[in-house]
Amino acid sequence: MTDRLRLGVNIDHVATIRNARGGDNPDPVRAALMAQVAGADGITAHLREDRRHIRDADMAAIAAAIDIPLNFEMAATDEMARIAIATKPHAVCLVPERREERTTEGGLEVAGDANRLTGYIAPLRDVGARVSLFIAADTRQIEAAARVGAAVVELHTGSYCDAVAEGRTDDAAAELERLIAGAALAHDLGLEVHAGHGITYDSVSPLAAIPQVVELNIGHFIIGEALFRGLPDALGEMRRLMDLARTSTAAD
Repeated sequence: MTDRLRLGVNIDHVATIRNARGGDNPDPVRAALMAQVAGADGITAHLREDRRHIRDADMAAIAAAIDIPLNFEMAATDEMARIAIATKPHAVCLVPERREERTTEGGLEVAGDANRLTGYIAPLRDVGARVSLFIAADTRQIEAAARVGAAVVELHTGSYCDAVAEGRTDDAAAELERLIAGAALAHDLGLEVHAGHGITYDSVSPLAAIPQVVELNIGHFIIGEALFRGLPDALGEMRRLMDLARTSTAAD
């Protein structure tokens, strides 16, 4: 499993800046196209129920503009299913969502909602979308993801990345081991494995080195760095660190 690790770039927070002032700038579609040119393998956008950043028109415009896969992040609601079926993205990633949260907190509860999710996923698959579930690296949730018909799991890396950022070395090591074990289990169950949430230059390398992980989805940090160094350079440095970690793993 030494193939090039894919980088999905989440552009939500370009829309956050736009919405803070109103109007059309900065344009998330332009950011998506710039990321594509700079080497992104896919574009991720989360259409939240409260439309706090990405809006319906953004999803349609991004899907029409880019030549790389669109990963449509959304809550598992009837409204979002209708929009996704109309948009026909390459992938749909189902995430938990609470209006009072600043960002997605924790993974989706799959095991406790398996019957509903099985029926919910089927129409999305019927329009050609690869369905991913954003979950914790927890055995129960991973096994449930395989049962409900998901093609992909995206493992929530937030706890690991927070521990790295706060210098909690032992906690970071424990979280990384949990992610490594979760990725191995998901792969053994026939699921494609992605990972994302909170990833920075300081935390990306150990995640990129997990052999079963084929895609990292990174947004907030890259968009933040782009304010200082430009989007192509910010993205390129993440790409460089990912490739270096992957190459080092292949050489071991």
